Amino acid sequence: MDLLTHAFTFLYQIGDAFSFLVLSACGLAVVFGMMGVINLAHGELIMCGAYVTAATTRAGLPLPLGILAGALAAGAVGMVMERLVIRHLYGRPLDTIVATWGISLAATQGTLILLGSSMPGIGTPLGSFTVGGYSYSTYRVVLMVAAVAVLAGLYLAFNATRFGTLARATIQVPHMAEALGVDTRTVYALTFGLGAALAGLAGGLYAPTMTIVPTMGTTFIMEAFVTVVVGGADIFLGTAPAALVLGTVRALLTTWQGQLFGQIGLLVAVILVIRVLPRGISGLILRERA
Repeated sequence: MDLLTHAFTFLYQIGDAFSFLVLSACGLAVVFGMMGVINLAHGELIMCGAYVTAATTRAGLPLPLGILAGALAAGAVGMVMERLVIRHLYGRPLDTIVATWGISLAATQGTLILLGSSMPGIGTPLGSFTVGGYSYSTYRVVLMVAAVAVLAGLYLAFNATRFGTLARATIQVPHMAEALGVDTRTVYALTFGLGAALAGLAGGLYAPTMTIVPTMGTTFIMEAFVTVVVGGADIFLGTAPAALVLGTVRALLTTWQGQLFGQIGLLVAVILVIRVLPRGISGLILRERA
């Protein structure tokens, strides 16, 4: 393998890790990073998106529409969760943890009982391309582009739309927003639903690449939480740099010693970053700007 092929393989692995971390974390960044709700059922919303995507695609729907259906289904489930459970627990983080953990267990076991231990896969589309005699999945490149598009879409949604303005105002100073006539309950429900839809989108995008089982959410949940925590409170400043740093560490160690060392290195990097930057990467950026 020549130097250019080495470089391309390394960049490809960083891009793959970056897209996985960004897509896993974006929904949680909205729900946890902005709203302060610790949603331990985030992985099950991802699982919901993957199941709906696989089911609709196998029923004959084109994959992009199947992914959209998965995102919408997870968003609808998220809004029902917010209306029935989360709304009554705002400002009570410990109670929220217990409640969403219970939802997570119920969703996993319910899916296992109703749909069985696994669902037939739908196969990875778009084939592969070759660089320097090595083959790479084209669909993984699509996932990298999708991760950047989701980040850009989130930035525009919260900074260039009326909904974004109302959502940020409601989350930062809810009593003031309510006094100015904002329907804060609806804004909370829509924001939580957006976070759930982003989780479903991640599940739908990764459905063609994974074994679809009721416990597949656990594959995403740890990476999602560590990315949001390392990114810090400002999700628009912190999520992308956090995913890039953690993705680079994981790609380096995976290339060097395999998948297990990549996971261990990721966790060690998280501990070090939190120790040095307790407010995350966005806290450092905001401090430099001040």
